[in-house]
Amino acid sequence: MSVPADEPGNPAHAIFERFLRAGECREVLSCFGELCQHLGLQGRGLQLYHGLKAALNYWSAKALWSKLDKKAGHKDYDQGTACASTKCLVVGAGPCGLRAAIELVLLGARVVLVEKRDSFSRNNVLHLWPFTIHDLRALGAKKFYGRFCTGTLDHISIRQLQLILLKVALLLGVEVHINVQFKGLVPPAGKAGGHGGWRAVLQPSSSPLSHYEFDVLISAGGGKFVPEGFKRKETRGKLAIGITTNFINHHSRAEVEVAEISGVARIYNQKFFQNLYNKTGIDLENIVYYKDDTHYFVMTAKKQSLLKKGVILQDKADIESLLSPENVNRSALLSYAKEAANFSTNYRLPQLEFALNHRNLPDVDMFDFTCMTRSENAALVREHNGARLLLGLVGDCLVEPFWPLGTGVARGFLAAFDAAWMVRRWAAGTPPLEVLAERESIYQHLSQTSPDNTNKNISQYSIDPATRYPNINLQAIKASQVRDLYLMGTVEMDHKRKSDNRLSTAVSGDAYEELLSWCQASTAGYRGVAVTDFTSSWTSGLALCALIHRFRPDLVDFDSVDPQDPIQTHQMMLDTAEQELGIQPVLSSAEMATMAEPDRLGLITYLSQFYEAFKTSPEAEEVSKKPLSPRGTRGAILFLSKLQKSRNMTHKRAQQHPGPPARGESSDACYFCGRRVYILERASAEGRFFHRGCFQCWQCGATLRLGDYAFDEEDGHFYCSLHYPNPPSMDLPQDEPPALPDGDAAATRPPLDAGSLCVAPKEGAFSPLHPPAAAPQPGGEPVAAEDDADAGDTEEQELLAEPEEDMSEEEDVRAEPQALAEEGEESGGRRKIVLTPLEKLKLSTLNLTAEGEPEPPPKPARRWLQAAPEVLPAQWQGQNAWEEEEEEVAVEEGGDSEKEEEEEEEGTDLGMMAELHLDLEEEEKYPTWKRTLARRAREAQMKRFCKAQAIQRRLEEIEVTFRELEQQGIKLEKLLRDEDGTPADKKTQWMNQLLYLVQKKNSLMSEESDLMIVVQELKLQEQQWQLDQKLRSYMNREESLKTPEDHAAEQEILEQLVEVVNKRNVLIHMQEEKRLSELRA
Repeated sequence: MSVPADEPGNPAHAIFERFLRAGECREVLSCFGELCQHLGLQGRGLQLYHGLKAALNYWSAKALWSKLDKKAGHKDYDQGTACASTKCLVVGAGPCGLRAAIELVLLGARVVLVEKRDSFSRNNVLHLWPFTIHDLRALGAKKFYGRFCTGTLDHISIRQLQLILLKVALLLGVEVHINVQFKGLVPPAGKAGGHGGWRAVLQPSSSPLSHYEFDVLISAGGGKFVPEGFKRKETRGKLAIGITTNFINHHSRAEVEVAEISGVARIYNQKFFQNLYNKTGIDLENIVYYKDDTHYFVMTAKKQSLLKKGVILQDKADIESLLSPENVNRSALLSYAKEAANFSTNYRLPQLEFALNHRNLPDVDMFDFTCMTRSENAALVREHNGARLLLGLVGDCLVEPFWPLGTGVARGFLAAFDAAWMVRRWAAGTPPLEVLAERESIYQHLSQTSPDNTNKNISQYSIDPATRYPNINLQAIKASQVRDLYLMGTVEMDHKRKSDNRLSTAVSGDAYEELLSWCQASTAGYRGVAVTDFTSSWTSGLALCALIHRFRPDLVDFDSVDPQDPIQTHQMMLDTAEQELGIQPVLSSAEMATMAEPDRLGLITYLSQFYEAFKTSPEAEEVSKKPLSPRGTRGAILFLSKLQKSRNMTHKRAQQHPGPPARGESSDACYFCGRRVYILERASAEGRFFHRGCFQCWQCGATLRLGDYAFDEEDGHFYCSLHYPNPPSMDLPQDEPPALPDGDAAATRPPLDAGSLCVAPKEGAFSPLHPPAAAPQPGGEPVAAEDDADAGDTEEQELLAEPEEDMSEEEDVRAEPQALAEEGEESGGRRKIVLTPLEKLKLSTLNLTAEGEPEPPPKPARRWLQAAPEVLPAQWQGQNAWEEEEEEVAVEEGGDSEKEEEEEEEGTDLGMMAELHLDLEEEEKYPTWKRTLARRAREAQMKRFCKAQAIQRRLEEIEVTFRELEQQGIKLEKLLRDEDGTPADKKTQWMNQLLYLVQKKNSLMSEESDLMIVVQELKLQEQQWQLDQKLRSYMNREESLKTPEDHAAEQEILEQLVEVVNKRNVLIHMQEEKRLSELRA
């Protein structure tokens, strides 16, 4: 049946338009059913799509058909015949399930999708990677949702994304059934040749789909639902409580002007969160704010803060009980979320009102993401009575995403493409084991994917993994390795893990004897040294001197060592090893000088660090010619030790004789709590020994780590950088080995005085800088007089909430600082003719538009305002310039014609047009080049935030692993110290196991140190960004209007900016040296 395209008031056209704009799941299905009935269309799959295309050939539909035809014409689909005989069941109508269904139907398969709900109610907002934006545009997303990623938007609510994908799936012929729940599988009763295919157990059982037989099952049912046969594993961090909240977006001008927060994290911006806590009592780890259909906030809250604010009523060990509804004060939770949202936006969002969820309650939720689970494999094959079933996972049931990273939907789409490729290979007759092996080879890459390590040409992405993953090896896993994923008959749920008993094999060798032999060989030939054991042979200190001298003769003058003063000798060697080799002490100098039998375990643990650092070194004769650096495993710890030494410039560590117990004479007692500290749980800093868990800031209780603490010699307390009373510089001391490019950069830096980096009494070396005294202070909340650290809090809060036009790409500043410093040394008259960074950037970006080409109108940049149609200017009748600029900003998308873009934009609603009109007034203030910089700055901020959250999560996982190792180590140490006549061979076995645990601990410490170096880099990036904002605010002023105080403040900020860049150079140089040393090793 064909309907004339030009028939006035054609009811089919009206139904189709209602379908395009439908905003509820049931409404979408109802409109589509009505459309098919009106047109007399039956069938499914691409046959239905072609029928729709033939029946609806008017202009609005033709633009959509053009996009879908282009998509369906890709060679991977073989014109819709690649999987023509395949029947698929997809479980779950989330974004990933719908996306997988679309790919399968494009391959020509019959696709049935079941969803247990009948509505899409999740307002939460998803961050979109560039390829997902491009992918959704190619599916015609803007035809269904005109605001989709307009301008610089890079996110969308889950509900809107589901609606877009549902409409596409229906048009392409996916059979969607709501209110149907998948409960399990029914194996075929007879042979595959008859009526004996795989079926599903569904609820309600009366569903006609209960008789549907299929040979492929794709599960997208969420993290809590995984079909039987799949094994799950979890990674556990410290307690992590997330809070999501949605507020009504009225699209007012005031709301439009509030900038989003792509993400800010405590790990690199401690000061913002400390200020939040001081003002409100709310203690967060991070916070994100997106504007979409709602104002969406998501944050990670600390348990103690929730208890103090009355959100959680009682503290409970069990997480499920802790967050159970009966233990949560709902009204306190609402107040907590609103207060955090208000503060983070500097109270600029007027009259926050909660949006309602599907239960008609305020849309605020608190959830636990302490444990993250993932499937050990992405697919398996089941065979019963000769009938095979291919099962694949996508979405949360494959890999549960860590929400702060914003990777959920992007990796979910990638997994959907991978699953479709697997089904294509399955339908082509590829042997099942080869299909599984290839799928698992691809799955190995999924958790490491990011926009930076996937192919940059996103317009070429397809279901073929080679188009998305660079240099992927599809045969990384062999067919013989996945035989356990081919299940015959019934499934046994008790799968034994292959890695449960790795400890016994790892310690089968005699690590104790190997360490002793290595020490003997490394100290052979030295005067007065004869190593025969791990007690009396080391008491004089000469053996330790010899060991260090063998590998680093530049650090020790062995001939000048006084054997009559073993305590001083040991202290000198402990300091040298810590500061020059990155090897942390395990015993005090007094304990090493006496070396009683119980301290033997500590010495063995300590020497094992030298063994790990130098065991692969060349022979001693060659070593003596050139000093060795520790291998990569110790390089990061070494750098952080140097960093810590420079930050505590007033610290005097020369311990000429045994100090009092407070100075660490005994390593068995914790410096903080006084309780017994065993070897595996022992950490040290500044000559003090303690439990890792006790290493906290004296003032705020924040967890401290190597390279990120400050120590006050006078009061003996440890502090975080924010609360150190006398913050030092991070610079490496000038007498250190070369760690700076082009000589000692410290010589070219401005002196550290009152006008340099550390200007606030309580500000740490890496905390965000306070504004100079002459800088204007923005309005805001009153500053507490008693809290000196709050002096710049309001300004920093404004930096998070200010309009985004002043944001700039942080990398652009790197090339400027030295030149700016030289300019600053010139006379005032000379400086007046020097271009500002903004002017330079403007000149450098003039090629964005051709000389005779008018500048495209400004993008909406997250600004929405509902208005009457009559306020719209005539110039907004055509919108193709918008789409062109949009495509340029998001991706380079070849092939879309200008005409197609115009047709797509014609579907934009009037409300959106009015919102675009709001930006017209801002056009001169926000030109294209400045908006481009703002977009890039937001991208940099997002990358910084994601990297910080990945680091934070890994640090928490390391902390949990440390605790597990400590518990095992304590048991072994007690057994080894117990003198009950245990056979020697048993004690040797225990010793080997202890050394194995020490090795794992050392490896984790090295990884933790690597992460902490990246943390320092993130802090400096954030610091540089904030300084750049302040500097630009001065440089944008008219020179004639600046006061002498303004000039002084500008110069001061400039010097600080140069200093921050120099510090970043130090880190970059160190990381490059570490990389080269690892390559040499």
